[in-house]
Amino acid sequence: MPHAEPVAAVPTDAALIAAWQGGDEPAAAELVRRHARALARFLASAGAPDADLDDLVQETFIRAFRGVGRFRGQCRFRTWLLTIGGNVLKDAARRARRTKVVALPDELRATDGDPHERAVAGEAEGRLREGLGRLSRMQREVFLLRAQHGLEYEEIAAALGTSPGAARVHYHHAVKRLKEYVA
Repeated sequence: MPHAEPVAAVPTDAALIAAWQGGDEPAAAELVRRHARALARFLASAGAPDADLDDLVQETFIRAFRGVGRFRGQCRFRTWLLTIGGNVLKDAARRARRTKVVALPDELRATDGDPHERAVAGEAEGRLREGLGRLSRMQREVFLLRAQHGLEYEEIAAALGTSPGAARVHYHHAVKRLKEYVA
């Protein structure tokens, strides 16, 4: 029987954090690899412009690594990271309100796919984004953490500084309001 090589255990986020704090740079790179895609999805669905996603993800990780000493394990590292990402996005939105936005000309927009399907999908996406924008900050964040990332109410509560019951109520109200906007 051939001798199999032992399989190395996959390090937990907590182990990677500790290794990074001890000077292990590849541990930080592994944390980024594990969580960057989910963070980008969260930021995009929370209203981040596609052109700004990479910068927002990078800023989120910079803030997280600077403040990693404050991470106490009260929730998963990803939950904590998404909370920081939400704050980075709010800061970017405040800065953006102070600058003028220029729309892209139609000839630079995507033109792939069936025109009718694109129109219907774009309209529904627009209504959903508008609906998300009309929710309170807490309702929007609870909704995105629950619906997009599948977090449990206890994790959401720990990340947002509320109770699991309040997180359930915020989610319920967010879903109800979004159904009204999208319908």
